[in-house]
Amino acid sequence: MVSDFFYPQPGGIELHVYHLSQRLIDRGHSVVIITHAYGSRTGVRVLTNGLKVYYVPFFVLYRESTFPSVFSFFPILRQILIREQIDIVHGHGSLSSFCHEAILHGRTMGLRTVFTDHSLFGFADAGSILGNKLLKFTLSDVGHVICVSHTCKENTVLRASLDPLNVSVIPNAVVASNFRPDSSQASKDHITIVVISRLYPNKGTDLLTAVIPRICALHPTVTFTIAGSGPKAIDLEQMREKYRLQERVELIGSIKHEEVRDVMIKGHIYLHPSLTEAFGTVLVEAASCGLLVVTTNVGGIPEVLPSHMTVFASPSENSLVESTLSAIKLIEEKKVTPSEFHDEIKNMYCWEDVARRTEEVYDKIDSNTLTEPLVDRLARYYHGGPWAGKLFVICVIVDVILLHFLEYFWPVESIDKAKKWPRKKPPQDTINYFDESYNLISEMDR
Repeated sequence: MVSDFFYPQPGGIELHVYHLSQRLIDRGHSVVIITHAYGSRTGVRVLTNGLKVYYVPFFVLYRESTFPSVFSFFPILRQILIREQIDIVHGHGSLSSFCHEAILHGRTMGLRTVFTDHSLFGFADAGSILGNKLLKFTLSDVGHVICVSHTCKENTVLRASLDPLNVSVIPNAVVASNFRPDSSQASKDHITIVVISRLYPNKGTDLLTAVIPRICALHPTVTFTIAGSGPKAIDLEQMREKYRLQERVELIGSIKHEEVRDVMIKGHIYLHPSLTEAFGTVLVEAASCGLLVVTTNVGGIPEVLPSHMTVFASPSENSLVESTLSAIKLIEEKKVTPSEFHDEIKNMYCWEDVARRTEEVYDKIDSNTLTEPLVDRLARYYHGGPWAGKLFVICVIVDVILLHFLEYFWPVESIDKAKKWPRKKPPQDTINYFDESYNLISEMDR
């Protein structure tokens, strides 16, 4: 598993990579994760269940994404892949430089490759155009592509000009036992609306800043609890000062993932004003905690939860206010029983099912492409565009030359092979204990 995004940073991709890796280990596979160093966290760490993580020292450019150097990552990646005797390189995240480079180098080394897309992107602005062209380059020669929702699949197929038959949809999941409801923690005197999100423009923080004063003015018994950090946090603080809502709007900043349930169970409604979303794992977590979800109907969000668990709004200020007031009325009149959501979620989303379906993707990658002539591989890159295609071909040729250079100076025989961990499945109570506590990650590190 290769991605720039992993623990200790919290997030949806990080959660997906961790739990998928754990379930694949339970199914008898050997899994390692490659990511960049986070501060002093460098080198090799062994996490729960013997999951090995390589924190590679690399320059971080923006939002924990490394500088896209194309070739400088190849030498150390090759060392890790040979040392760990890797058969499949699985990259995660369209904005992860490590992911794109690992897929390119993995194919050059003759390995099977898989890419999982977790995000939605546009087609009009300069950033999206460049990002889509990069995705086209990476996915021109990939074994298979996984998307977390059907909307995400449509978006990825268009952005990278893929064959839809080479793209599968495997959603995220949730450890339901970590998100059990507890109605005794919620206030009986007022309605609490919870928001847990990175405070960035694409997460709808501007919308949130606009609707909170209106909702507070229209409904005097409503309070807000907002968890998360980002550049838009200052806007929320200024809004709270301007409208004197210090007692009704609580800003608790960034929280660890193991603290999410503790915040959610104190609320009645979960508000998600995102402007773009491929899946939205936090919606599943909120419903599992027994919260009624108010969310914008953008991207893959309508695919996530049944209609009786959600109140949808368009991504506009008026619509979001109306939907939130409707949800408050449903709670006050007790027309919904969110406490029953947990049992439904438990049967809908399961990481074991995600791992099984991902394993099927690994198995159906055509092994004939691993030994195909280089000219056939170059032909796929050449069709990337009249100018970009030629640049793609040059990059691949340079990558092949670099591989021969590395094989000459660091032959495979000179690289020590890592000792494989025993692949005995742990007792069931041990697995549950690991699922119950993310704190084990930090404890194992210490």
